[in-house]
Amino acid sequence: MDWENFSKYFKVQGWLILLGFGLLSFFFMSPAFTLGVILGGLIIIANFNVMQATLRGAFSPEGTMVNKKSAIVAKYYLRLAIMGIIIYILVVNELVDIAGLLIGLSIVVINILILGIRFAFKISSGEAV
Repeated sequence: MDWENFSKYFKVQGWLILLGFGLLSFFFMSPAFTLGVILGGLIIIANFNVMQATLRGAFSPEGTMVNKKSAIVAKYYLRLAIMGIIIYILVVNELVDIAGLLIGLSIVVINILILGIRFAFKISSGEAV
């Protein structure tokens, strides 16, 4: 699987996981919990996409570094600070349930775990990855 197909697949699967968790929490949990799941998922998916764009812009197609390392590190910390401020505002103003927010913020990690398990089964079954 080439990078473009993998990236597209990863993004679609992330949105589907968020949709599934959002629907489950909508039907079985409180509105604050559901809002936490949805906002946490949106925050982490946006964060992941910005990180991917930063890293893609930092390297040429040949793999050589285009941007300075300090610029990449500065963007990393800026992205992290913005995400921290948003989470701080959500938690301090009690707009979301913290457990729901944590579940939403775990969407990318869950997505990576699912992909890892899927690839492990493909390799163990002898199917081409």
